[in-house]
Amino acid sequence: MKTLDDYNFKDKQALIRVDFNVPLKDSKVTDANRIEAAKPTIIKILEDGGSVVLMSHLGRPKGKEEKYSLKNIVYKVSEVLGIETKFVDDSVGDKVEAATDNLQPGEVLLLENLRFYDEETEGNEDFAKQLSELGDIYVNDAFGTAHRAHASTTIVAKFFEEKCFGYLLAKEIKSLDKVLNSKEKPVTAILGGAKVSSKITVIENILDKIDHLIIGGGMAYTFILAQGGKIGNSLFEEDKQELALEILEKAKEKGVEIHLPVDSVIADSFSEQASTQVERIDNIPDGWMGLDAGPESLKNFEAVIKKSKIILWNGPLGVFEMDKFAKGTIKIGQFIAEATANGAFSLVGGGDSVAAVKKFGLEDKVSYVSTGGGAMLEMLEGKSLPGIEAIGK
Repeated sequence: MKTLDDYNFKDKQALIRVDFNVPLKDSKVTDANRIEAAKPTIIKILEDGGSVVLMSHLGRPKGKEEKYSLKNIVYKVSEVLGIETKFVDDSVGDKVEAATDNLQPGEVLLLENLRFYDEETEGNEDFAKQLSELGDIYVNDAFGTAHRAHASTTIVAKFFEEKCFGYLLAKEIKSLDKVLNSKEKPVTAILGGAKVSSKITVIENILDKIDHLIIGGGMAYTFILAQGGKIGNSLFEEDKQELALEILEKAKEKGVEIHLPVDSVIADSFSEQASTQVERIDNIPDGWMGLDAGPESLKNFEAVIKKSKIILWNGPLGVFEMDKFAKGTIKIGQFIAEATANGAFSLVGGGDSVAAVKKFGLEDKVSYVSTGGGAMLEMLEGKSLPGIEAIGK
């Protein structure tokens, strides 16, 4: 795997695909994590004596939309890097070529939102070739888009002899490899979220690689119903019950222990104002719904997590956005943090899980928080990611 450390960037111009798809409010950045994550890559190149051309997308614009212009984030990029970042209000063309030609060692230039061009998402070769002319070495540091065969993430790489992974992308690959190909045992995966259907291929692919699978969140109720339990008005997938039973059978064949919740915090409505009580998960009365893992379930999960050497967490255990139903997700995060402090390797990924560890102050207490939800899931499904493949060619 070629990384930045294989190159000296003195007098070289690096074209870096970063993921600066950050949240904005009133044209101000509200969370700069993705910019901060790219900083070590950018600084290494500048300290070598190179210059940097940054390209990214922001949101899903329809044509050129002012609110999605990367000019809105230039101030934050400058602030995070501690270097004044230049900006050009286009991604390709004469104006961009002039700006990149004039770039001196130690300088940083940010291009306009790539998705102002349909050619970016179409993976257009001519567009990718124009981008390739803006640098001597191509660096992909955008894990969040590595599963897309877009012009700037995949196609552009074919025009470069010299190309490598940035520090962030390399770390993502290593962390996932550590989970999927670990020699240390036991390996535990914790999968939550609403639907079995969104995690089927993940479960099927990781059963050969794990010892324990904790299933929580809304998807647990499909498993309970499939086994003849009463789940009241809880969320479930009617057409996935047979699949749930197949997963339980496959796990048994492979010697993987599946841990389902045994009790549930149930509510008489989906709201903060709901009346709540704890009930066995297979005995939820009509008119009530399970919205969080119960205390007995958490005790069982804690025992599994604390003896684990490798832990993967994707998906919350309850409706953590409501304080009333956040305890299960908070507790799982705390158990993982304790296991990590005792020497386990823990990887947290997927939008909701990442939001949860940030919300509850656990981000620095796990080994690694992945920056790419969709890309991480595809790697867990065993798929090869075009943005990663392109660097190896």
